[in-house]
Amino acid sequence: MKTIATILLTSLISTYAIGQHSSANHAATTPEIIYKKKLDTPGLEGKEVRMAIVTYAPGEVSPPHRHPIAVFGYVLEGEIEVTFEGEKSIKKKGDPFYEQPDGLHNGTKNLSKTKPAKLLVYFLGEEGKPVLVLEPK
Repeated sequence: MKTIATILLTSLISTYAIGQHSSANHAATTPEIIYKKKLDTPGLEGKEVRMAIVTYAPGEVSPPHRHPIAVFGYVLEGEIEVTFEGEKSIKKKGDPFYEQPDGLHNGTKNLSKTKPAKLLVYFLGEEGKPVLVLEPK
């Protein structure tokens, strides 16, 4: 477990600068995958980690969705309101978060009307599983 934490922390530090230069034109419902690695660590065979930058335009609200794999995130810029499994919370620059697989994201909203919000997100799960699935309307 210590190895996984070390890998994630090292990746976070080494890729922070990449996130600072990502395009704000990506929709929040389309994470920009910036790194992908199949894991061969004992006990994690068949798993992969993907890192992504998620950018919310000013005032943008994501549609309801789920992540079929575990999500570890960090707010790089801005402030968002997250409704996860019906519970609202506010996350601001510097806040980390975790979301269990298949939990319902009722919505995520960028609270600023003038500035984008940007997240660095790690997805950890079975190789090839999608990182995001929109809820049927």
